[in-house]
Amino acid sequence: MNESGTKNPAADISKLGLSKVNNAFWNLSQTELAEKTIQLNLGVFSDTGALSIKTGEFTGRAPKDKFIVKDAKTNNTVHWGDVNLAYDENKFQPLYDKLVAYMGGKDVFIKDARACANDQYRLNVRVISELPWATMFAGNMFIRPSAEELKTFEPDWLVIHAPGFHADPKIDGTRQHNFAVLNFTRKIIIIGGTGYTGEIKKGIFTVLNYWLPQERNVLSMHCSANIGKHGDTAVFFGLSGTGKTTLSADPNRGLIGDDEHGWSDDGVFNFEGGCYAKCIDLTEEKEPEIFRAIKFGAILENIGFYPGTRNVNYGDIKLTENTRVSYPIEYIDNAVKPSTGGIPKNIFFLTCDAFGVLPPISKLTPGQAMYWFLSGYTAKVAGTEAGITEPKTTFSTCFGAPFLPLNPNTYANMLGERMKKYNVNVWLVNTGWTAGSYGVGNRMKLSYTRAMITAVLNGELDKVHYDIHPVFGLAYPNACPNVPIEVLNPRNTWADKNAYDEKAIDLAKQFNKNFEKFAATASPETLVAAPKIPVNA
Repeated sequence: MNESGTKNPAADISKLGLSKVNNAFWNLSQTELAEKTIQLNLGVFSDTGALSIKTGEFTGRAPKDKFIVKDAKTNNTVHWGDVNLAYDENKFQPLYDKLVAYMGGKDVFIKDARACANDQYRLNVRVISELPWATMFAGNMFIRPSAEELKTFEPDWLVIHAPGFHADPKIDGTRQHNFAVLNFTRKIIIIGGTGYTGEIKKGIFTVLNYWLPQERNVLSMHCSANIGKHGDTAVFFGLSGTGKTTLSADPNRGLIGDDEHGWSDDGVFNFEGGCYAKCIDLTEEKEPEIFRAIKFGAILENIGFYPGTRNVNYGDIKLTENTRVSYPIEYIDNAVKPSTGGIPKNIFFLTCDAFGVLPPISKLTPGQAMYWFLSGYTAKVAGTEAGITEPKTTFSTCFGAPFLPLNPNTYANMLGERMKKYNVNVWLVNTGWTAGSYGVGNRMKLSYTRAMITAVLNGELDKVHYDIHPVFGLAYPNACPNVPIEVLNPRNTWADKNAYDEKAIDLAKQFNKNFEKFAATASPETLVAAPKIPVNA
């Protein structure tokens, strides 16, 4: 085994069963990893200088193939069910052995990095992959230690990533040939059969969602965050495709992070050191900060070029609608360092309402905030997960159910306590459809959403009158700077008002049915926030 690069002299991957690899490249620079990718014909440079790669068979997460080892540590702590799938602890070691045996004779690329911008909660992560661009991705997305820190680096968690290794479901206990298995006792994540880099990122996010709330009293959140010139922090909850990355990249505010954060007694801190933005139909006019971050050092995933050129075609969806770019957070000009902020003043729940029923912005009462947080309503947009080709209505508890290993009430109760303790304003923002449902109406204009959020942050929506939605009870403003008045009331945007009323009642029924599982433990204040369905509906 040959080794090169910056490594801790005490580090020894042979202890992991990887003594038979060909070459072990330790902590190569991002430039060197990009060059290795080109040399191995695994990618090309676009006209922007960004590295362009293809993730292969999978261009999105495969949540049905993500497992947690069920053992003495996790048996009574993980919230088992359709989201957190149990994996037989007796099958883990044999699968692990097969995966590392597969690595024998191959070059491997190792990246040491960490999660959590607040040093009190630092988590050291070692990623080992057969693909140079996968460890380059880890270098973009996690926090990059200094050369001095690498000399004494000791990993808290290990990720082994082998897209070319396929499991045998009948023997290995997986659902199909691809898998991501988390072992909380051994602090190892093994990923096989998929090259989609989001599995690495979200694997560590799941780890933090298990560890921080239980052991450090930190609320872990699937959200973006930014900070104003006067130190006011804003948080944006939402699933992929609802606008977290886009709306947090505000040229007038400092970016704390675009996807994963913790909320401690000190305030908000980013888990990551980079951003992972959707690229579909990206333009400099609509999203200048993200567009300009696509340069050398960034990685474009599953993107197409205009014929005969290396000019990126952001409208190309031949491979997937989930085209992505990863880049270090400092590629955003106004990113703050360190990636931390104070206690939030405003929280935004982003939802992509495919029904076109919800107002574009509403101010929530504390009870409504808890109801909507537990409900986590949105639509999974095309390409975010394997098999999703058009928006699909979903309720994802806490706006991040696929990544939450604990009982959802753990996260909801922590948020509720913090909202009341710090008197935080909570807003529901619909970035989905208006003037009709999906297929009839159109997506809410980004410029309108930005204007509404700006009005909140500037205090301008404190000065207007609010109307109440007759079914959902949401208080929505009847005026907002730079937004047409008729847009604020969703019913007014529909040509057929009766059709709107029917859709609103249909969606309300889905909300009430979904919330049945929380009814026994929800507070009276939260229960009162449920939609009101007319008796004759």
